[in-house]
Amino acid sequence: MIVVVKVFSNEIEAGIAQQVLQSGGVNAFIFKDDAGGMEPHLQRTAGVRLLVNRVDAESAHQILEAPISI
Repeated sequence: MIVVVKVFSNEIEAGIAQQVLQSGGVNAFIFKDDAGGMEPHLQRTAGVRLLVNRVDAESAHQILEAPISI
């Protein structure tokens, strides 16, 4: 089963979070309903969802909440 981990206001932020999760070993997927890119403003109103498998949800939350060090 797939669950929503977080909702973002744009695809760029969701993509960064997806890469962070994948670097941590969690497969993540982005779901957005913006009419195939024809209506990008819908990302702000409907949001861009970051999805993971239910078994990875807790790990995903921990990874996303961890402080980032550069």
